[in-house]
Amino acid sequence: MMEIAGKVRLPYSQVVYWMKKYDIPRRTRSEANYFKYNPNGDPFTIKEIKTTKDLELFNLGIGLFLGEGTKKNKFNVILSNSNPKIIKLFIAFLTNICGVRKEKIKVALNIFDDVNLQEALKFWQKETKIPRSRFTSITVRKARNGTYKNKSKYGTVTIYVSNTKLKRFMDKCCSEVTNNFLSDHAFRGRDSSACPHTK
Repeated sequence: MMEIAGKVRLPYSQVVYWMKKYDIPRRTRSEANYFKYNPNGDPFTIKEIKTTKDLELFNLGIGLFLGEGTKKNKFNVILSNSNPKIIKLFIAFLTNICGVRKEKIKVALNIFDDVNLQEALKFWQKETKIPRSRFTSITVRKARNGTYKNKSKYGTVTIYVSNTKLKRFMDKCCSEVTNNFLSDHAFRGRDSSACPHTK
């Protein structure tokens, strides 16, 4: 409404008045921002699960997010790990099941100061197939004693996709999968608006 007021050169309050008078529906601020940054619609398309292989990848992706993902962030789907196989599996879930375009996946690298940065970047670019331009941040921490070297020779990467709708989808699926398994029922995505349904 602020943008409309500016374009028609009217006070913001007058735009609000006319919209209320004619009962014109308004988007919430978050909905308006979402459309502004996604003018062509959602940058992902959830796949309808029809094969056993797809169902396995779906359950695996949700399981990885339940165990390793960041739950509190409302705006991004985030998963961190030092194991390249885990990272590649989650990327496969995002691209093959969630239909996320590869260019929407970003990477953050976290290493200790005794790790060769260029080697770490080269390693993770090769493993993730994501170019250096989408490595959005690099954090270098002071090295510490212990067995961390065996676990994070090339540091830890964080895979993330910035999209509130995708995050809500993940939250719904995590909740439904957890509740169904705890209730001793096999998972079936009954509501396709929440999770992909099986046939």
